Amino acid sequence: MVDLNHPQPLMFIPEVVRFTGYSPQHLRRLEAKGEFPRRIRIGANRIAWLQNEVEEWLNVRVEARHD
Repeated sequence: MVDLNHPQPLMFIPEVVRFTGYSPQHLRRLEAKGEFPRRIRIGANRIAWLQNEVEEWLNVRVEARHD
């Protein structure tokens, strides 16, 4: 549930592409397999991700390399 008094920062597709190095198509494939955070539709032609979920996704991968 989103706390409307403390909204979380959003990341839009160009930022997510730069952050991950993945194409929009690959992000969609990862989402479909449950391997990337789910997008939020915020308008008819606008999608975003919660920044903390995308950052956590990357942190998990960074931590996994130490195993």
